[in-house]
Amino acid sequence: MFKLLGRSAQQLFDYFTPCSMCDIGMKRHFGVCQSCWQQLPWLKQTIERSQQQIMVACHYQYPIDRIIQQFKYEQKLHHQRLLNGLLLQPRLPKVHAIVPMPISTDRLVERGFNQSLLLAQALSEHLNIPVWQPVQRLAQHSQKGLSRLERLENIEQQFVAAAPNQIRYRKVLIVDDVVTTGSSITALSQVLQQLGCQQVYSLCLAAAQHQEINSNAAADTTESPLL
Repeated sequence: MFKLLGRSAQQLFDYFTPCSMCDIGMKRHFGVCQSCWQQLPWLKQTIERSQQQIMVACHYQYPIDRIIQQFKYEQKLHHQRLLNGLLLQPRLPKVHAIVPMPISTDRLVERGFNQSLLLAQALSEHLNIPVWQPVQRLAQHSQKGLSRLERLENIEQQFVAAAPNQIRYRKVLIVDDVVTTGSSITALSQVLQQLGCQQVYSLCLAAAQHQEINSNAAADTTESPLL
């Protein structure tokens, strides 16, 4: 009942307010107009990074790159509605739980929230399956001066199982915002498999090349600067 009322109120609000991107068109898709929606840098494919199959909604290009950066670093949480919609575009597998990419306590204090957790919670509500957080991420140390192999090992050591929990899920979906090398997803997948997960899927808003991340001052730092 409350969901229906909330949906009706949202539709009414959308009718009287313009597209959140162009500020001209009428909202049609998750707060944006038909034209802006169609012009997004869509990918909607499963890609392979670090021998991991990752479902991705968009290329990490304008305007999605800027929207994600504002969402993460400038606390512009109104962007979440669009980002939630992007995660629904790939064909999602049937899973038992959603696992948001964890961030370290230092990063959480610095940012104020885990953007992947917010996305996972919205997806959880839509799919009616729980959010599961059985893995912690330790503080991320500088990668300067390390070889590629040492950097990979450094990332693997960041993910550790949280306090023992009797709850276990066989099929899970990792949710993250941006994938570059896929090393963080690989490391998290390994810990989840050690916890008994038999099938681990991954879903990201956008995929970027490493050089694209390095060239932007507000680049993603959830995936280590590796890489």
